[in-house]
Amino acid sequence: MRLSVIIPALNEEKRLPVTLASAIGYLGNQDYESEVIVVDDGSTDGTAALVRDWDAGTTSLRVAAHEDGRNHGKGATVRRGFALASGEYRLFMDADNSTTIDQIEGFWPHFEDGFDAVIGSRDVADANVVVHQSWQKELGGKIGNMVIQMLAAPGIKDTQAGFKMFTGACLDDLLPYLQIDRWGFDVELIAAARHRGYQVKEAPIRWINNPDSKVPPNAYLEVMGEVWKVRQLRRAGAYDRRS
Repeated sequence: MRLSVIIPALNEEKRLPVTLASAIGYLGNQDYESEVIVVDDGSTDGTAALVRDWDAGTTSLRVAAHEDGRNHGKGATVRRGFALASGEYRLFMDADNSTTIDQIEGFWPHFEDGFDAVIGSRDVADANVVVHQSWQKELGGKIGNMVIQMLAAPGIKDTQAGFKMFTGACLDDLLPYLQIDRWGFDVELIAAARHRGYQVKEAPIRWINNPDSKVPPNAYLEVMGEVWKVRQLRRAGAYDRRS
């Protein structure tokens, strides 16, 4: 299988239909085998039933969940999806379709050039932010990124966009080392990959802010705490290669 698409979902019954229609419609027109895995992070609405009842045509679609059925956070949810996936390449994308799956067209050349991971960015040349966040959120994001670059991911301008793609081989190696369960997961994923010698490329994406974002205001503070934890884990050798 060439591509696995992971969509973490928490109470996404209303927003997920557009994303599924877009992703499955795109994948159904490709000449390679693919799968979509929606990982339910403890939803209390009809998210899981929606996925189970969806007609995906020739594209493999399934819903997964944490064993205890509870909410574990974005990081734990994406990790579970990655672990269940079998694709040679594995993408995770947000359930709100803020970046549509066709944006991977610009990712393939970077993999052909030898990169192990390509992360979508709203802050590099040629990125297209169609609808912006509020100025307060954008300012907070810029300040937060300065801290993230200093502590864990130097040179990466946008660690938090929910559109990242990796080779399966890279992820199979990384997953046993990852420990961040919530919003700081993106930073850990990038930092651990680079620490272990994988080549990470930041690539432009088209992004449309969804006003019904599920990211709570305190997530920014939570990310900063988890970024510090990533720094400490790296210093302690948590991401070092093992024989």
